[in-house]
Amino acid sequence: MLFESGIAASSLSWAVVQPAIARFTRACAYDRAGLGWSDAPTSPRTFDGIVDELANVVSHVSPVGPCILVGHSFGTFVVRAFAMRHPQAVAGLVLVDPAMEWLTLTAERAYRLRRARRLSRVGAWLARAGVTRVSLALLIGGTSAAPRGVARLFGPTVSQTLERLVGEVRKLPPETYPVMQAFWSTPKCFHAMADHLLVLERDRAAIARIHTPEAIPVIVISSGNQPPEQLDAHRKLAEASSAGTHIIAARSAHWVQFDEPELIVNRVQELVIRVRDANGRHRL
Repeated sequence: MLFESGIAASSLSWAVVQPAIARFTRACAYDRAGLGWSDAPTSPRTFDGIVDELANVVSHVSPVGPCILVGHSFGTFVVRAFAMRHPQAVAGLVLVDPAMEWLTLTAERAYRLRRARRLSRVGAWLARAGVTRVSLALLIGGTSAAPRGVARLFGPTVSQTLERLVGEVRKLPPETYPVMQAFWSTPKCFHAMADHLLVLERDRAAIARIHTPEAIPVIVISSGNQPPEQLDAHRKLAEASSAGTHIIAARSAHWVQFDEPELIVNRVQELVIRVRDANGRHRL
């Protein structure tokens, strides 16, 4: 099985659930171009290109049979698009808190995307200047207030950028902090973040046309703080499958894999067993 991360997240976003799932099936994660351990892309980012890159990864991870794909947030769009194009290569989908609301670009959401891209560019400058390395080093060293102090020295825009980055890192297990520090101390990841945000804004109409083949089993896991209209959109995603299930992670915010990792692990295991029973396969 293969994990697909959120819009600017690395494979480390699966650091809690992946080892647990690896106890009962092969579990692989990767970084999209420019993020995490992956090199920067050699061509402009497009949604079609991102899906093509996933296809290349799947051909190496599961060359002889279908696999289960687990996506989070923006990653749910990528795995669903792959399933639409290559249904024979997909044994099942687990969609963790799909970011369906971003397919309707209100003025407020458009502003947030533009602002996030601007902050990404600021982040690239901070990484080049060594500021992110210092701030994250202070956080890793246990000085939680120091990154804010460093940020304020550079003004409100820089402060917002660093505080957001520190907040994202804090969602990860402490043992991953040194690796995250290495990632976000280089401009590459910030440029990749800006590129992905632009893809979401520019290609959202194409993303909205994605449909999951009815025969593919789908599990949709919603965070507990989703508004009713988003829960309804998630429920409809599940109902589009002839073997769909919708689950609400009542104790979770958007990062369900950190708030309720056992829920994802258990549901993935159920899907693995279901697929093995249906196909007579001992491995996935």
